[in-house]
Amino acid sequence: MVVAMKAISLAFDLDKGIVENVPSLVEFMDYIYFVGTVIFGPWVSFSSYRDTVEGQKLHRGSLLVANQRKYSSKDDAGSEYLHRSVVPTMHYQKSLPRLPVPKLEDTIRRYLAAQRPLLNDEHYSNTEKVAYDFQNGIGKQLHEELVAQDKRNKHTSYISAPWFDMYLCARESVVLNFNPFMSFNPDPKPEYNDQLIRATNMVCSAVRFMKTLRDGLLEPEVFHLNPAKSNTDSFKRFIRWVPSSISWFGAYMVNAYPLDMSQYFRLFNSTRIPKLKRDELFTDQKGNHLLVMKKGNMYVFDVVDRDGNLVKPAEILSHLKYILADSALAPAFPVGVLTSENRDVWAGLREKLIEAGNREALGLVDNALFCLCLDEEEMHDHIHISHNMLHGDGCSRWYDKSFSMILTKDGQAGINLEHSWGDGVAVLRFQNEVYKDSTAKPLVGPGTRPATIDSASAVQRLEFKLNPELECGIAKAKDNFHAAVSKLTINAMEFRRGGKEKLKKQQLSPDAIAQLAFQMGFLRQYGKTVATYESCSTAAFRHGCTETIRPASIYTQRCAQAFVQQPGQHSVEQLQGLLDACSKYHSQLTKEAAM
Repeated sequence: MVVAMKAISLAFDLDKGIVENVPSLVEFMDYIYFVGTVIFGPWVSFSSYRDTVEGQKLHRGSLLVANQRKYSSKDDAGSEYLHRSVVPTMHYQKSLPRLPVPKLEDTIRRYLAAQRPLLNDEHYSNTEKVAYDFQNGIGKQLHEELVAQDKRNKHTSYISAPWFDMYLCARESVVLNFNPFMSFNPDPKPEYNDQLIRATNMVCSAVRFMKTLRDGLLEPEVFHLNPAKSNTDSFKRFIRWVPSSISWFGAYMVNAYPLDMSQYFRLFNSTRIPKLKRDELFTDQKGNHLLVMKKGNMYVFDVVDRDGNLVKPAEILSHLKYILADSALAPAFPVGVLTSENRDVWAGLREKLIEAGNREALGLVDNALFCLCLDEEEMHDHIHISHNMLHGDGCSRWYDKSFSMILTKDGQAGINLEHSWGDGVAVLRFQNEVYKDSTAKPLVGPGTRPATIDSASAVQRLEFKLNPELECGIAKAKDNFHAAVSKLTINAMEFRRGGKEKLKKQQLSPDAIAQLAFQMGFLRQYGKTVATYESCSTAAFRHGCTETIRPASIYTQRCAQAFVQQPGQHSVEQLQGLLDACSKYHSQLTKEAAM
């Protein structure tokens, strides 16, 4: 029966023109006994089988075809890849489940539940009436249109286009409003925290990550609920042969959930381009150079050679040393600060820059692999680090790059990322891999001598032609930037009398208690409950982004009031019950948002 169904499947592929020629008897027998088709049977078409086999040949040959460039594999050179995954990077992408459109009734129910702690009885009653009128009226039609649109676009998720519109249409400055930051821990070996050494190692690790990703050798992103079964060499050797069209189901069988990786290609060679009303995302993988910013000056040099391989680390060390030693004064009108402006203002000034003869310089910025910022300041504490990584001085940043890697004078490192191209999942993976690689397998050290090379010729300092109108625009951008960041206060408190392990022993969700703490703090300071936002990843679905959790609820309101406004009026058991109710409800909200 299986053989007959395989023959029928082949016939369908031939009839549709998916398979052009009848396969040989040997190839057909391979199809029948192929490990993926033996387990998943008639689900696997002949075309999927052939794609998988040819994909494995491509994977073993280590060729990148994302941008039609070949990346040669150097088996004898340990510096080319972070690792060589048995499972191709995008193996699960094709079979990821689609993000379901929630039922209108569920949306209304969740909306009203989020509104209940924020409104008095009269206002809530009015809101409830409006919500149900919407549900039974125009909302029903709009929901049907949304479902129909989703069915017409099965290649993506219903939220993907609105996500990009939300960010790209926003006209506020990306600084403080959108661009987040992540900090690295110091290198455990103190001598490797020298700015030059650490910058070189992190650049090398970033390029290795890029090459590993583009060659399909980066381990796929998978959430393992039972890693003893799914995160094993034997399972990986098996799942690599399961066709990508059904590979997700194979992972699901062992309680593993592959995550969407469609955003990863925007990590490198990408920039947000300001345009009137709606910005554009630009990616050009032909760029082999790195953008370096120091003291408002901008430099570029190649970190990838003509064959697509990492330039020798000693040469990168030499080039970065040359830049750090450059005595050029900070420009009176640093162009980078324009990226902190209102988006429409910046869009107009960018056009003026192009008209003034700066198209080539801007092109080098736009398609650079990423931006490296070499700051001259030493950090005093975590608060100082947070300010520096979040906004810096405004002059030595290009906030529109997909990400900027920042190295301070004392070797503190962080990432500032432009948010419109994706969420934190891809960048967090990148950060973890770069930290692990640069600290465990550094390619340069305190004893490494810079290569004997003419860095003055290899490194190009970008010069911008400015007219009075552009100079005025830059001056205004600097004033606006300083006015915005001067209003920002960051403070932190370390709580050391318990943590997530203690909460878990009490069967309480650490995230729920953290959110409850925010509610209590706000209630104590301002005397009221307000709408609160927490993001939840939907990366378990194809083109999933993030969903919103609304942590403020009647449960957090009751609990916060009991602790803050009614001290001594509740028994320990009652307070524990309130905490338990908050934890359970927040876990329900998280599950609803993620699914």
